[in-house]
Amino acid sequence: MQRYFISTPYKSGEIRLKGEAFHHMVRVMRMKLADKVYLVYKDQIAIIAKITAIEENTVVLSEVAKELQNKELPLLVTIASGYPKGDKLEWIVQKGTELGAYEFIGFPAQSSVVKWDEKKLAKKKQRLIKISQEAAEQSQRQLTPNVELLTNEKQLWDKLADYDAIIVAYEESAKQGEKAQLVQVLQGLPVGSRLLAIFGPEGGITPAEIEKMTALGGKLCGLGPRILRTETAPLYLLSAVSYQWELL
Repeated sequence: MQRYFISTPYKSGEIRLKGEAFHHMVRVMRMKLADKVYLVYKDQIAIIAKITAIEENTVVLSEVAKELQNKELPLLVTIASGYPKGDKLEWIVQKGTELGAYEFIGFPAQSSVVKWDEKKLAKKKQRLIKISQEAAEQSQRQLTPNVELLTNEKQLWDKLADYDAIIVAYEESAKQGEKAQLVQVLQGLPVGSRLLAIFGPEGGITPAEIEKMTALGGKLCGLGPRILRTETAPLYLLSAVSYQWELL
């Protein structure tokens, strides 16, 4: 069944959808009366709904049942990526959404090659939000991860106090064989904690940035003995969170 995200909180009763949801159901998917879909509301309540009427610009549905399986990671994981080159950030958002990320933050790291002005950032953000929503629908999520693109590093530093734990994926830690920090952080966090994971761009995280991050509570960690690309490291981290919290 197709999955649609609704921008309002759940409310019982008749459901009337217009705009993009109507267009996709009726014009793109060619749905008919009695066809069923998943509807996911702003408060993460998901239901199965059946089409009861199709009007000129509105599709009318009724609730059939609530979706009972929880699809979200027990930790609220935010992925903060130093702006990488090309379409790597799009890859991170798409695959990170599938793996359960709660939020994505892009920031201009000192090693970032790309330089985006506010107009470019606004356009990029719009595209990333669309990618996030499509990936959330495909992977049957109960929320669409938020995407925020920062214009300077200070905006990132100002956010660090909002999290229960901060880990910094650091190449030098991996080279030195560090392998305990990530496990210790994940084992020490209760359900519902906000975890920020920071990743550098292709050029890595500079010593000056490392000094700032650790001064603000960040813990340096290696992600195994291999050096991962900037678009691969966040996926490793999310997979480790899933293993620790969902498979063990």
